[in-house]
Parts: sequence; structure tokens; C-alpha cells
Amino acid sequence: MTKQPASNPAASQPTARQVPVRQVSARQVSARQVSARQVSGCIGFRLRKLSRRVSQIYDQMLAPLELTGTQFSLMSNLVTHPDLSIGELADRLMMDPTTLTRTLRPLERRKLVAVAASREDRRRRGVVLTASGQALFREAVPLWRKAQARIAELIGERGFDSLDKSLDLSLAQLAHA
Repeated sequence: MTKQPASNPAASQPTARQVPVRQVSARQVSARQVSARQVSGCIGFRLRKLSRRVSQIYDQMLAPLELTGTQFSLMSNLVTHPDLSIGELADRLMMDPTTLTRTLRPLERRKLVAVAASREDRRRRGVVLTASGQALFREAVPLWRKAQARIAELIGERGFDSLDKSLDLSLAQLAHA
């Protein structure tokens, strides 16, 4: 086996076999472990589970129009706040602009939204619903209402109202955290 010259940058980079694996004792692992109860009580995990389940309901209801709950939410923001910039829309949706741009692409391909530089400021990219997007949004509203009603049916009216109030309060308190 020949030795690679030192000027080769790959020679100075460790390979997967060269990286030492640190051994951890059973005592160190148990000291770091958390109980199943702590994990199952984690707000973050539970919110993600709830979010996935609720998203599935919206996605199922909106599927006949080939829309997702996220896309409907995005479109509803454009209906109520026309001509937002990518940054403004991302802030409203609490998304980063890169994720928002990725979410907009299928809607752009379907000609439901348009993204264009502003006439006043070429650096600002505005997002608007097209006429086709507005028409599809109007078709989607009854399906969205059915999803809302389904969730209320599943968790009960009282649970729905309680969740709604709790979400408003939590979002307001965490909005700028």
C-alpha cells in the first residue's frame, strides 16, 4: 500500500474507520436516561403527535382538490392579506423563508400562486393568489369546514373550544420567543 502525498486534502481528512468511537459505560448511560413518563409527558412530542393527526384530517378532507392543510393555510393567509412578501408570509406562518419557498413551488406549478418582484422594490418578492388560486380556495373552504367539524366531533365541542383558546394563548406568548 502506497502512502498518499501530504498535499492531497483527502489524506488529511479522517475516514469513517479512522474516527475513534468513544465507549460509554452502563453507569454513564443510566445517569443520562430519562424515564418513559418524562418522555411521554414532553409537550414537544405531544404537540408533534397532535399536529400530525390533525394535519392528516385536514389533508384527507382537502385531498379531492389535491391540496394539503399547509397549502390551504398558506392560501388563506394570502386571501386575508394580499400581496405579502415571502418574509412577511413566512413570519405569519412561523416558517423559515426557505421552507415557505419549497411549500409554494407546487402551488406555483399549478398556477395557483404567483411570486414576483415588487414594482416599488425589486428586492422584495411578493406572493399573490392567482384567479385560479382564488377559485380553488373558494372550493376548498367547505372541505376545510368539514375538517374543522370532524375534529370538533372527535374531541368534543368543549375540547375543541378549550384547544382553540389554549392554542391562541400559547401562540401569542411564544410568537416572539
